[in-house]
Amino acid sequence: MADVQPFMKATGFDEVDVDDRTMHIQNRVGIATIELTLELVDVDEYALAYEHREGIFETMTTTYTVEPNDGGSEVTVRTEFEIDVALAGGFLDATVIKRQRKKELKAQLDWLETVEAA
Repeated sequence: MADVQPFMKATGFDEVDVDDRTMHIQNRVGIATIELTLELVDVDEYALAYEHREGIFETMTTTYTVEPNDGGSEVTVRTEFEIDVALAGGFLDATVIKRQRKKELKAQLDWLETVEAA
């Protein structure tokens, strides 16, 4: 997770650009292309945390915690968001976003497992 660019790219996003503490993300979801600007934030209890700055959300925060577990580590991810209806329009609702986000986070965690195994 410390190498943020490949970690974020592991979600399957179409484009990921990391510049210091700012991330620009682009991803196609159905017929829509979503562009987000995210900012890395420092919160002691999280291994990684970022917040939405620009895009389709009114607010969006994603946090990752890492806890020791049976000789390995357990990663817990939490995403909370509110959609900006004016920007998202009628084609994206919370259900679509949740389903897409679940897919992205699973891909990230699968990638972590392959990196750990290597």
